[in-house]
Amino acid sequence: MTSKFNKWMKSLVAAAAFACVAATAQDSDPDAAKWAYGITEPINDVTLSAPLAGVIGARLAKEGEIVKQGSPVVELDKRLEELEVERRKLVLDQRKTDLDSTMSLFEKKAISISREEMDKRKADFNIAQVEFELAKEQLRKRQIIAPFEGAVTDLFLEVGESCQSQQALVRLVDTRRCYFIANVEAKAGHGLKVNQQVQLEIDSGATTVPVKGSVYFVSPVVDPASGLMKVKVIFENADGKIRPGVAGRLKLD
Repeated sequence: MTSKFNKWMKSLVAAAAFACVAATAQDSDPDAAKWAYGITEPINDVTLSAPLAGVIGARLAKEGEIVKQGSPVVELDKRLEELEVERRKLVLDQRKTDLDSTMSLFEKKAISISREEMDKRKADFNIAQVEFELAKEQLRKRQIIAPFEGAVTDLFLEVGESCQSQQALVRLVDTRRCYFIANVEAKAGHGLKVNQQVQLEIDSGATTVPVKGSVYFVSPVVDPASGLMKVKVIFENADGKIRPGVAGRLKLD
């Protein structure tokens, strides 16, 4: 199963658990009906892989380390690709020299050179240029690059281990902005609008933290089996007080 499917299943189980908690709370406290219970997750949470098979050559970041956008995190062994880039660069330089000298002689009419010969030299140079760029692209694919700034939470393989194409290598998470996700009763959530400012209470471990959020998504449909609709709220977490994955609740007016 994919990581997204596993994540969805965990969210489904968690949502069911929170629904039970909410139902119990509502039975004992009428004010509890004013809250919708849900879970939190980072907006940016990706599992990175390599587009081709290889051997892990270096781990350029540690678990827990913050990496900048565009920084390499893991590198596959790339010695052959580096040599190929060098070879293609030498060929390109030679083709450029041949073309320049031929053009100089052609313009000076120092020797008899046909238009066909000139076109062939130009074509050889253009082909060498493309092959050089292709070699550089193959070398680039040996690096796993961070698509955004975030924390490395998992490195799945050690240096020297083999990996297959599209195999998970790194999990990268940015916890500075998060979602609160809840399944709200249609009647209770009918007044929620996108961009509406709302009040959240999120579990921070030691205590519950009040947080302001903005409604990002309100499902246009209601699940006929449960009578619930999905709601997503964005909240800021720049100080890192909240660890995404914990429970929370949304105040309903």
